[in-house]
Amino acid sequence: MKNKKIIYRNYIQKKYLNKKNSDLKKNYFDIFKKITMNLENTRDTFHALSKDFKFNFKMTDLRHFKKFKKIIIIGMGGSILGSEAIYNFLEKKIKKEFIFINNIDENKLYSIKKKINLNETLFIIISKSGNTIETISNLLALKIIKNNSKNIILISEKRDNPLYTLSKKMNLFHIEHKNYIGGRYSVLSEVGIVPAYLMGINITKLRQKLRSHFYANNNFFLKDSAIKMANLIRSNKIKNIIFFNYVPELNKFLYWCQQLIAESLGKKGKGILPLVSPAPKDHHSLLQLYLDGPKDKLFCVFCLDLNTDIKINSNTMKEKFKFLNKKSLSQIKKAQKNSFLKTLKKKNIPFREFIIKDFSEEALGELFSYFILETAIIGKLLRINPFDQPAVEQVKIYTKQKLK
Repeated sequence: MKNKKIIYRNYIQKKYLNKKNSDLKKNYFDIFKKITMNLENTRDTFHALSKDFKFNFKMTDLRHFKKFKKIIIIGMGGSILGSEAIYNFLEKKIKKEFIFINNIDENKLYSIKKKINLNETLFIIISKSGNTIETISNLLALKIIKNNSKNIILISEKRDNPLYTLSKKMNLFHIEHKNYIGGRYSVLSEVGIVPAYLMGINITKLRQKLRSHFYANNNFFLKDSAIKMANLIRSNKIKNIIFFNYVPELNKFLYWCQQLIAESLGKKGKGILPLVSPAPKDHHSLLQLYLDGPKDKLFCVFCLDLNTDIKINSNTMKEKFKFLNKKSLSQIKKAQKNSFLKTLKKKNIPFREFIIKDFSEEALGELFSYFILETAIIGKLLRINPFDQPAVEQVKIYTKQKLK
């Protein structure tokens, strides 16, 4: 297809799968049908994929904030990982500086306060619940809250919580976080779209291919992968999913995937550990274990189908390296990737391949949509709730108790 942005390939061998999986196939169709029917339901997580999805803000409300050239986003987990992924993937198109505060890091805060004019910086503070301890702690530590501040955007649910209450008390600009969309599924709602708009990204294009996986010619890979992934997790034969990444611009996207998969599927003794492994760097650190260690890993290999202009002149080297002459760096990475895949096949190690055709908003939106759908479907196939995180909530309760 001419406009195909991503190529999906699946090499999960039958020996890793339980033969009795007819229930997964039947349940998949029921689950997918229900998702499709509920796409226009404005109280459903998947409504964020609908072309009729309405944001809780107007573009005119954000124009005042477009003047800022430096923007700091404060959040945790799903509240910030999506916008980091967008920035990382499309950075060449973005003319502004973005800083992401996604942890409690005293040195980073000290550096920001020392080097940056906070009055000329836009702050976007995001927390679905409005009471995320780390987010509020970082906000308070920066000491930027002033009455009628015009350089602060707060995004949280519109209910009795510290961020929403603060917006009312101090007259700060507030955008409602839809309560039916969990943080890790929120990148295509206000949580990711507000930062993307202020980055100068075409948000219409970002949402253009969100429904491509519902079309018959694209649905086969989603169906095949979701069923096989559920089978692998249920059989407990595969314990780790390795995002083996040859595209540095996808690093942050894969950390977004890591949280999505870990929090959605790690329940009731089930789950699969997602790990991000940059390549070809990890050819020289982890590859020996990957290829010759326990066969308990599924590899998701991400690569780029684009040639770069950076070529090598190896005439100054010895004859031994003449084969590199006039080769581009992308050719070298492609050869390494293909050699890795060839070895995985030879050793009967399961893998999937995702080939990125360009650095476009449409390609990134399609990737977001795919992993949102696949992860939620796998959870439902495994009869677990892919939208909650009960164990995490328990840690939050204990933390608050210890700080009181």
